[in-house]
Amino acid sequence: MKQFFFEKILQNSGWKSNVLISTDESGIIKSIEENTQNETAFHVRGFALPGFQNAHSHGFQYAMAGLAEVHKHSHTSDDFWSWRDAMYKLALSVNPDQMERIAAMLYAEMLRHGYTNVAEFHYVHHDKNGRKYDNLAEMGGRMIAGAQKAGIGITLIPIFYQKGGFGKAAAKGQKRFISPTVENYMELLEASGKECNHYKHANLGIGIHSMRGVEPTDIIEVSKSAPQNLPFHIHIAEQLKEIEASKAYLKKRPVEWMLDSIELTDRFHLVHATHLTKAETKGIAKSKANVVLCPSTEGNLGDGIFPLREFQSYGGKWSIGTDSHIGLNPLEELRILDYGQRLISHKRNTFTSEKTGNSGEFAIDMTAITGRKAMNNFDANYFSVGSILNASIVEQNSPLLASCSTDNLASTIVYATDAAQLQATISNGVYLADGRCSAYEQIQDEFISTLNELDNR
Repeated sequence: MKQFFFEKILQNSGWKSNVLISTDESGIIKSIEENTQNETAFHVRGFALPGFQNAHSHGFQYAMAGLAEVHKHSHTSDDFWSWRDAMYKLALSVNPDQMERIAAMLYAEMLRHGYTNVAEFHYVHHDKNGRKYDNLAEMGGRMIAGAQKAGIGITLIPIFYQKGGFGKAAAKGQKRFISPTVENYMELLEASGKECNHYKHANLGIGIHSMRGVEPTDIIEVSKSAPQNLPFHIHIAEQLKEIEASKAYLKKRPVEWMLDSIELTDRFHLVHATHLTKAETKGIAKSKANVVLCPSTEGNLGDGIFPLREFQSYGGKWSIGTDSHIGLNPLEELRILDYGQRLISHKRNTFTSEKTGNSGEFAIDMTAITGRKAMNNFDANYFSVGSILNASIVEQNSPLLASCSTDNLASTIVYATDAAQLQATISNGVYLADGRCSAYEQIQDEFISTLNELDNR
């Protein structure tokens, strides 16, 4: 049994003082006592938030973070599609050992920034020639191994990727991604589930790369025949070119087609969904499907701005992800998301609801609770008996926080602090000072060696 004494911890009902949480050796909370004293428990002096949930990750892309920013010809268009060519080059070169080392470094860095769980949207399945490994989920297993080494919770989402575009065969650059049929994907999903059994903090999700990446009839088939108790993730409506291609091929916009063809529920997570009509925006919210927003990547790629204020007006729920990992700070993701909305609406009250007008508390609540659903965790309590203790701890003596009232504390953390104020991360019941896992130095050394091997920087 472990015991943690928190001077200040955020629960759904607000900040609580002097809270004792006891866990078993697996990090599962066995009891929570408020307004108590304990001299023998591990004393946590910072401000404890629920661990941040990273609802969308392409782990291997961390190895190219910052490399697509040299634009050799100013008169030549550089957009998502040209960036994708650079990404394919990396995807074609990474071997399993390198994949594991990249994943371990990325996940260690996520922990250092306060994330405790990640949904890995994983589509590099095959060898460099496009052939299947003996273990169909070899590469997914390496993502899990990286998560285990770092100590983060992972939801492995093996991705069904079949096409090179609407009605188009897959391109050579996509040969490591491809599952030709629904049957092939189901085999991959089953193999991935077996890999999850190797790590007690790993679980499984279902994923479709995109409307353009899988034949629409097969998307319907997977939505019906794959296990119904798993979260379902899909990229959708990220790029304007994708919208036009969908209209030409299906005579409908991507989200319009999804709403008409699939019974969406709260197990569905639509990633990006950048370009929507009002009817689509309302339709997603009313279906209870969730949206995963990745503000730093969407900004980096020039995707566009999601209609968040309108989506929220219909009760829409969202979470955040770091996607290509150009940014890894959850507070930065939240600020970019909010400020983008303020710039186009000329209003400052983006993160509000009937429940609260406190922007910081609203943002933390949305990313925690909706983010957990992306991991197949429907616990709506920040910290509760029977759940795993995951928390992000912010320094209480940070200049702006030291004398902050509880009414202003959450918003000051969200809007006026950064990774430098992160005191610790508690992941799976393990306290990580400065958010650094015990194997951090080894992970870093192996990662640097891997980048030298790839020779892409």
